[in-house]
Amino acid sequence: MQELIDRFISYVTIDTQSDPNSSSTPSTAKQWNLANKLVEELKNMGMQEVTIDDNAYVMASLPSNVPQEVPVIGFIAHFDTTPDFSGTNVKPQLIPNYDGEDIVLNAAQGIVLSPDYFEDLKQYKGQTLITTDGTTLLGADDKAGITEIMIAMEYLIAHPEIKHGKIRVGFTPDEEIGRGAHKFDVEKFGAAWAYTMDGSQLGELEYENFNAAGAEISIQGKSVHPGYAKGKMVNAIGVAQELMSLLPATEVPERTADRAGFFHVYRFDGKIENAQLELIIRDHDRAKFEDRKALLTRIAKDLNEKYGDCITLQIKDQYYNMKEKVTPVFHIVKLAKEAMEQLGITPIIKPIRGGTDGSQLSFMGLPCPNIFAGGHNFHGKYEYVPVESMQKAVEVIVKICELTADKND
Repeated sequence: MQELIDRFISYVTIDTQSDPNSSSTPSTAKQWNLANKLVEELKNMGMQEVTIDDNAYVMASLPSNVPQEVPVIGFIAHFDTTPDFSGTNVKPQLIPNYDGEDIVLNAAQGIVLSPDYFEDLKQYKGQTLITTDGTTLLGADDKAGITEIMIAMEYLIAHPEIKHGKIRVGFTPDEEIGRGAHKFDVEKFGAAWAYTMDGSQLGELEYENFNAAGAEISIQGKSVHPGYAKGKMVNAIGVAQELMSLLPATEVPERTADRAGFFHVYRFDGKIENAQLELIIRDHDRAKFEDRKALLTRIAKDLNEKYGDCITLQIKDQYYNMKEKVTPVFHIVKLAKEAMEQLGITPIIKPIRGGTDGSQLSFMGLPCPNIFAGGHNFHGKYEYVPVESMQKAVEVIVKICELTADKND
């Protein structure tokens, strides 16, 4: 446990926040600090084929120790943290033998992590938690996943009696800004399939995610003196309000769950002469996803006819539901499920209400379900991770490697 804690803390205290406004890869120079550290650690532990490319993608191999032919499998995690909340000067707090009560993260600022609000805390009574100090995020998303992969590889190297095929590991930048897989060299990685260690609570196993698109809308108005505006003024703010009112009122993030899709307007800036909106479109069902894009297009067309071609709409697909690519090779999900069950972990199989590098990688030719890394409350000051969940994730990685070899014996 202590080795896992020490390694995790050494990673989260390195600031690796990504930047959506940067066009470089990685989007921030500071991501190189952890990427280069990982390269050195991989070499020192005895991993082979350790590489880092010009975009900071790190890859390495653990050679097979069995004579039979076994599929090459991989494990992937990202080292950037979200731009949504500060990742600078992270000061993790260790809470051994958690008593099930409120955890004071920062007394001076009155920041408390409470099971009354975050009910998942209750299931970790008696365990060791790692939390923030209330001023930054923690970075368990996804430095917990990196830690687990590294510890699992060390364990397999130290225990050659555990039979396994060739294992590939990969660590990526910029996942939090949707670009983690963009420059991932699937052919170089050379795995038949892989798993991202990027889920949340113990037992999560995910192979479905949203189909996703982003939309940018620009509305050009006409400003006229309000006293003489009848029949002449086109108020871009009013057109924007009308457009939003034509979207289904109940199909928004705050009123949907499970597989239900939504429209989400996340930015608005407007004056009479000009208004801009940005929104995202999400749905697990591909046909419904296409219907959503068609609805938005139709609304814009109707308003253009009403107000005189004042709206410019751009819709861009972002990623698709990896279920489409994973279902034909569903044995890879069954394998992870069996690994958990053999370890006494109850699999929690549910759709992701978001995206993952695994969805993009699946469409790039690398089927890639997502496995829990153990953390909770990602992207904010209430983030925490139970160390025991991280230990279980390590065991799952090792068991998957073992089962892959067993099933090809």
